[in-house]
Amino acid sequence: MALTLPQRLQALPPYLFVEIDRKKRAAREAGKDVIDFGIGDPDQPTPQFIIERMNTAMRVPANHRYPRGDGSNEFRGAMAAFCHKRYGVSLDPDRELAAVIGTKEGIGHLPLAVLNPGDTALIPDPAYPVYFAGTLFAGGTPHIMPLHESNDWLPDLSAIPADTANRAKLMFINYPNNPTGAVAPRAFFEHVVAFARKHDIIVASDAAYNEMYFEKPAPSILEIEGAREVAIEFHSLSKTFNMTGWRLGFVAGNAEVVAALARIKSNLDSGPFTAIQEAGIEAYHGIERPEIAALRGMYRERAAALSDGLAQFGFRVRPLQATFYLWVGVPRGYTSMSLATKLLDEAAVVCIPGTGFGAYGEGYVRFALTVDADRTCAALERLSGLRW
Repeated sequence: MALTLPQRLQALPPYLFVEIDRKKRAAREAGKDVIDFGIGDPDQPTPQFIIERMNTAMRVPANHRYPRGDGSNEFRGAMAAFCHKRYGVSLDPDRELAAVIGTKEGIGHLPLAVLNPGDTALIPDPAYPVYFAGTLFAGGTPHIMPLHESNDWLPDLSAIPADTANRAKLMFINYPNNPTGAVAPRAFFEHVVAFARKHDIIVASDAAYNEMYFEKPAPSILEIEGAREVAIEFHSLSKTFNMTGWRLGFVAGNAEVVAALARIKSNLDSGPFTAIQEAGIEAYHGIERPEIAALRGMYRERAAALSDGLAQFGFRVRPLQATFYLWVGVPRGYTSMSLATKLLDEAAVVCIPGTGFGAYGEGYVRFALTVDADRTCAALERLSGLRW
């Protein structure tokens, strides 16, 4: 049978991470010792106190049944308590909060809940590819908001044409940012809320890295007056607690949008495994434990070491304030792809070309800080042997 792919798939740009994985496998099969700064997957295990709660929860027969799609009462209540303590925001856990099977799933399904075919979504570039893909799958029309280093990787909302702003139904933002590591100030969120209220736009704030700050905690859009009239925010346990494979997060904010997303999800999935939700409750109860602070300290040290090393080879490096991604300008004479290819082919070191996150990522590459100190030193030693 000859399969003709539907237009929604044909319209997608190549998912660069898949191609990077293919090249990594080929290098390993050729006997190379690959040092991988590519996909943002923590190299440290999930903290033991979370695993112990999961171990107990898995032994409860009631947890083996279908979970409640939008999350258990206990999980939603615990997440609401976290938001109140962390951000001073009082959420109704029955109306303004729902569990998701990781924020990638929730973000990917959101456009189905709020866009009609042809509706415009405002999408940053460079950005996590799911914003663009989810919009296309829903039949939406992406409008790119360029992010530039000269503007601290914040979109210039005044550059959006008035007719586009008036047509737009959805805006994605992501701070602390993947891939750039930028942190948005509170004033930016105030500006976004005002813009969204003026143009009747739903704002989807991806706050997956809010707890991966180095010094000053990152703000939430939900702190802004009027935000819950227009905004929802996604939070993830994946990176903060080394739980990428567990697939758990939550969405909070505007009750109508949360309900619409939950309705889509009720037709397409059955919600996160209840035992994992119990482990997630334990994770947030322990977010101030020394193990979590130690993880942030580890990433801070890794960022400093890798930044200092890359600067010696002509990379343009800015101090990192949050996330575990180092976003660096490539040395003169290289493109994002040619630089990433050089490192993989000549040094068996993997980074992600900036163009994997959109056209405005050209000239940059991303290193995930998921490699320990010894292997980072080994990678820098390999780079020192290359001709630049």
